[in-house]
Amino acid sequence: MKSPVVKRSIVVASHKTSVSLEEAFWNGMKEISSARNMTLSELVGEIDGNRQQGNLSSAIRLFVLDYFRSRASGPLHGDTSRHRSEEHRQ
Repeated sequence: MKSPVVKRSIVVASHKTSVSLEEAFWNGMKEISSARNMTLSELVGEIDGNRQQGNLSSAIRLFVLDYFRSRASGPLHGDTSRHRSEEHRQ
């Protein structure tokens, strides 16, 4: 049986390290790095530099989850300015 976790080597801050993630998270990372016009190594370096605790794989999973969660909520999520202007018209 094939493991759902894929281990890949990546260079972070000039150091080679191994990261184990499910394929869906690797695909999400590729999509995010492409959207930001940065390499996968640069994105992982940013995540690594901002993490407070835990291992790198967990930090990446949380980053990808947060990225797609905020994208799914759309630009109007939490934005009440449009609703306020509609209330003033009524």
